[in-house]
Amino acid sequence: MNLLFIGDIFASPGRRIVAECLSGIISAENIDLVVANAENAAGGFGITPLVAEELFAMGIDVLTSGNHIWDKREIYDYLDRQPRLLRPANYPGHSPGCGVHVGRARNGVEVAVINLQGRTHMLAIDDPFRKADEILASLDPSVKVKLVDFHAEITSEKAAMGWYLDGRVSAVIGTHTHVATADTRILPGGTAYQTDAGMTGPYDSIIGVEKSIVLRRFLTGIPVRMEAARGKVELHSVIVEVDETTGKAISVRRFTVERDR
Repeated sequence: MNLLFIGDIFASPGRRIVAECLSGIISAENIDLVVANAENAAGGFGITPLVAEELFAMGIDVLTSGNHIWDKREIYDYLDRQPRLLRPANYPGHSPGCGVHVGRARNGVEVAVINLQGRTHMLAIDDPFRKADEILASLDPSVKVKLVDFHAEITSEKAAMGWYLDGRVSAVIGTHTHVATADTRILPGGTAYQTDAGMTGPYDSIIGVEKSIVLRRFLTGIPVRMEAARGKVELHSVIVEVDETTGKAISVRRFTVERDR
């Protein structure tokens, strides 16, 4: 079976390219399940219930997130109502929503999607490594296919999670930095890995934001209002082929679409 993971969808430019391309990708690549990180889908910061429903309607099956999931307060109640929108599982237990979703893919196979967040240079929340152990122990053994979105700041923490979960999950794909890495591979235990899936949004930018705005902030140190950039838009994703009987990855590759604006 084939899993498509779409890197951080950034603001309306990111949503537009997903709307334009996703159905064609699903058909051409025989995709059975689509997962996308959408923590920046609403204006570049956070996500709203309306935007989440818009993305589901495009054909995305599960939405993951990260530290920006809390940026729009109207999402809090929605998280408890919509199990297909995840927040990182290692936020403290009374946080709204859930960090794991188990559902059936288009081919009928059950797939667990797990959302975790790193702690280095980020909030000091619960240990993502121990939380991963806890989640995997709680899953029904019949669920063989497991995809992890590890939303973290530094490469070493993401690589550590990949090796820690090697052989226990089908794929560990990193998000958060908005820059796609070139280390796509299958680890010895059968887990597909990429440090960061990259961003789906405006690439003539500084990680999605208008260049002049970010440069002004670096040059002056004065807070500025961030705005999504215009121009060339790219969809960055990872396609993982998984043996549904074992949960091991068979192949993994980066998949990119470009659109001029």
